[in-house]
Amino acid sequence: MLASVSSSQLVIPGDATPRQSSVNNKNNTELKDNKNTLESESSKLTQKAANELTKEELAQVQQLKQRDLEVKAHEQAHVSTAGALAIGGATFTFTTGPNGVRYAVSGEVNINTSPIAGDPAATIRKADAIRRAALAPASPSSQDQSVASRATGMAETARTELIQQTQEEQKIKKESKETDETEEDLQKNNNEIDETSNKPDSLIGSLVDFSV
Repeated sequence: MLASVSSSQLVIPGDATPRQSSVNNKNNTELKDNKNTLESESSKLTQKAANELTKEELAQVQQLKQRDLEVKAHEQAHVSTAGALAIGGATFTFTTGPNGVRYAVSGEVNINTSPIAGDPAATIRKADAIRRAALAPASPSSQDQSVASRATGMAETARTELIQQTQEEQKIKKESKETDETEEDLQKNNNEIDETSNKPDSLIGSLVDFSV
């Protein structure tokens, strides 16, 4: 049980009376002794529990310890590689061993796998990041492989969209260029007509022969 300790009276170092210092030193010594006693008792209980386990139970504990390390390393690889794509941290499923200790036996990391609407290029980059995160552990699970496969499919779909988007942009650019060229030709023709109509009247009919 934890006791609530009030600290309403502040003692400034150097202002404490010999009696207060003696009391404080006594309390610190008692706390240290209690801590050492608890650690000693905990060590004795752990040793006692280990001594009471059968060989089969000891082997099971060893397997659980190894599994715990593998699971946590596996999920940490996902989290580290996923970065901002990870939704929260890793979550674990635990089991209690014959020694009373809880060990992680499975885990998962949720990541954002939705495509980026209207931006296939960004979707491709995101899909590549998802795939790297899924395959980051040394031994990807079947679920990891499935996520990686879906990310690959998302990237392929985005590449198709990007090609279509590029083709449409090129088509629009080409049509715009052709329109500009047509308008330029029309303007050129109009200028030529204007130049012809503005010629002096004395030049009109200058090739007509009036001789009799």
